[in-house]
Amino acid sequence: MKLSQKINKIFYTLFLAVFMFSCSVDESKETLPKTQTSQSISSIYYGGDILTMVGDSPHYVEAVVESEGRIVFTGDKSKALNFTKNTLNHVNLQGKTMLPGFIDGHGHVVNTGLQSLLANLLPAPDGGAQSHADIVDIMTAWSNDSNNQEVINSLGWIMGLGYDDGQLAEKAHPSAEVLDKISTEIPILLIHQSGHFGAMNSKAIELLGLTAASKDPQGGVYRRNPDGTPNGVLEENAFFNSFYPILGKMTQELKDKSFIAGQLSYASFGYTTAQDGRSMADESATMARASQANKLLIDVVSYPDIIVNRKSLTTQYNSAQYTNKYRIAGAKLTLDGSPQGKTAWLSEPYHAPPFGQNAHYAGYGVITNDEAAKYLSDAFENNWQIITHANGDKAIDQLVYAINIAAKQHGNEDRRPVLIHGQTLRADQIQSLVKLKIFPSLFPMHTFYWGDWHVESVLGHPRADFISPTKSVLEAGLKFTSHHDSPVTKPSSLRVLDATVNRTTRSGVILGPSERVSPYIALKALTDWAAYQHFEEKNKGTITVGKQADFVILDKNPLKIEKVNLGKLKILQTISYGETVYQSE
Repeated sequence: MKLSQKINKIFYTLFLAVFMFSCSVDESKETLPKTQTSQSISSIYYGGDILTMVGDSPHYVEAVVESEGRIVFTGDKSKALNFTKNTLNHVNLQGKTMLPGFIDGHGHVVNTGLQSLLANLLPAPDGGAQSHADIVDIMTAWSNDSNNQEVINSLGWIMGLGYDDGQLAEKAHPSAEVLDKISTEIPILLIHQSGHFGAMNSKAIELLGLTAASKDPQGGVYRRNPDGTPNGVLEENAFFNSFYPILGKMTQELKDKSFIAGQLSYASFGYTTAQDGRSMADESATMARASQANKLLIDVVSYPDIIVNRKSLTTQYNSAQYTNKYRIAGAKLTLDGSPQGKTAWLSEPYHAPPFGQNAHYAGYGVITNDEAAKYLSDAFENNWQIITHANGDKAIDQLVYAINIAAKQHGNEDRRPVLIHGQTLRADQIQSLVKLKIFPSLFPMHTFYWGDWHVESVLGHPRADFISPTKSVLEAGLKFTSHHDSPVTKPSSLRVLDATVNRTTRSGVILGPSERVSPYIALKALTDWAAYQHFEEKNKGTITVGKQADFVILDKNPLKIEKVNLGKLKILQTISYGETVYQSE
C-alpha cells in the first residue's frame, strides 16, 4: 500500500508521547521498550537501502517504524515486524533508497514561490532566456497571458525573475531601452538571478522619479548613461529599495499562494525543512499567518533581517520550538553583493571590471565595520543565532572583525553564527572560522551555474578554483552545509549534491578538483550537519529513534552509483512528520 493511501491513525497514549520525546536511546540498537509494543504503529519501511546518516561512515538498517510523526524503531526487519503487529501501513521500498529528509542550509522559501507567479527568465537548463531578444519575447508573451493578469493588476507592474547577464549572448544587463520594447505604458522590473540586481524600463524610471540628479543610496548604484541619466539597471540597495515596496503591493491572497508554491517546490526536491534566509516584514507576516491557520506543508525556519525587520525577532515565534511548523531561529545580516554580478566585496580587483568601473574595482560593502560590529553585538547580546551574507573575502574579513568584537563583549558561547555563501573564502580565513566558531554554509552549486563565468570574467585562476572550499573547511575540522539560495536557483537538492561532489561547470570543466568531497560527506551537509546548523540535531538529520519522521526516497542509492550520475537521481517521495508531502508521478 502506498503511503498516500493511509487510513486514519490510532493515537498513542499521552504517556508514550512523553516517553518518546524524553527518553535517551542507544543508536546501535534503536527501539522502544518492549512494554510499549502493544500500541498501534503507523508505518513500517523496508525492502530497500535505508541510509541513516548516523556517524562518519555509511550506516544502514533493514527497517524503520514511524508513528505519529516520530521514529519509534530502526533495526532488523524481523524485529520490526514483530514490533509492529498492529501496523497500519507497510511500505515496501522495492529496492529504492530512503534517507533523512533534506534540510535547507540557506534559501528563501517565500520568494521561491515568486518563480511560479512571475515570468521565468532563467537561462538553460532551467529556462529559455539566452539573449535580450529572448527576454523581450518571454516578457511580452507572459504579460499578454490572461492567467497573469491577477499578478500584474495586484502589483501594478510587469515582472520577471531570473535573467543572468553572464549567460546572455550580449553579456550585459537589459537596459531601459531594451525593456521599452515590451511596454512603455506599464512599469517593468526584471529581477536578476542573483537577486541583487534589477532592470527597469523607462516608465519605471519615471515612476520612481529617478534622474541624473538622483544620488546613489548607501550600498547601491544606479547605473547610468553617458549623460548621467539612469539606464534602468540597479545594483544592490538601489534595487532593494525599489523592489520591496513593489512586492508589498501584492495582495494577501497572492502572498499566501506564493508561500504555498515555495513549499511545494522545496518538497518536490526532497526538503522537509526550508529556510527563509532574509525575512522582511511582509514575509514574516505571511509565514505567521500560515502558521496560525495551520497551513504549512513542511517545517520553515526564518531569519528576519536584523536591520529592517528586527521587530519580528521579538515575537513569540523566535523560539527553539516550532509553532505549527514555523519558527524564527535568529537574524540575518547582509554585508555585500554577488560575485557573478560583480558586487561582492573582494580584497583584490575583479578579473574583468564591470560596466563603468576601472581595473582597480573590487566591489563594495553595504555597511561600515562599526555598523557590522553593532549588529553582531546586538545578536550576541540577545543570544540570537545570526547568519551573515558575505560572498567576497573582504566582506568575510568584516564579519570576522565584527564577531571578534561581539565575542569579546558578550562571550563566545555556542551561538553558531553562520557564514552564508563564503564564495571567495581565503585559506587563511578558515582558521578564523575555527577560532570564532563560525559555521560555513557554502555555495558550491556556483561551480555549475557560474563556474565558467568566474574563470573568464569574475575571478580568473586561481581564485575561481577555490570557490566554496568545502574540502578545505572539512580538513580544518569544520562541519558545513551546501545550499541552493533559491530563488537564485531552483531548490534542487540533487544539483546541490552533484555540485558539492563533482564541481563541474556548464562546459564540463572540473573547477577546483581538490575541493571536491565524497557523496557521503555531501549528504551529511544536506541532512545531519544542516540540522546541526539550525540547532535541530536532536530532532532531525538522521534516522534515529525519537527523531522526527522526515524522509526522502530516491530511485537509486547516491553511494552506489557513478559520481557523475548524481544529478540524474530522482526524488520519488518526500515525507514530513510521517505524511507524504510530495510523490512523483
